[in-house]
Amino acid sequence: MADAIAQQFVQQYYKTFDENRAGLGSLYTDSSVLTFEGTQHVGPAQIIEKLTNLPFRTVQHAVTTRDCLQLDPQSLLVSVIGQLKTDDDPIHGFTEVFVLKQFGDSLFIVCQIFRLALHNLPT
Repeated sequence: MADAIAQQFVQQYYKTFDENRAGLGSLYTDSSVLTFEGTQHVGPAQIIEKLTNLPFRTVQHAVTTRDCLQLDPQSLLVSVIGQLKTDDDPIHGFTEVFVLKQFGDSLFIVCQIFRLALHNLPT
């Protein structure tokens, strides 16, 4: 059951992110935290401001793998590894972790961590 919820969440989250980032606002509460490349944003207004002001017009996510762990009866930990393509930029790997909590019939993001998988290789 938890895995099916995680799969549905991941599909819907990235579909919405790719098509209408502002539409993700309903997934966050006032205490939700996004750590994006090491910088924290708290609450739906700050989080959506960050996501909608990212420096690209188009984005496409491809999820490579997704793992899920039920933390308690109402909470899930979801880890995602994938690739994304923005505008005319090359494809980059990314990793993202979500803690989700169910309130009634709704699922909210408690916290989320995003990192591009960039490597600084010695030259």
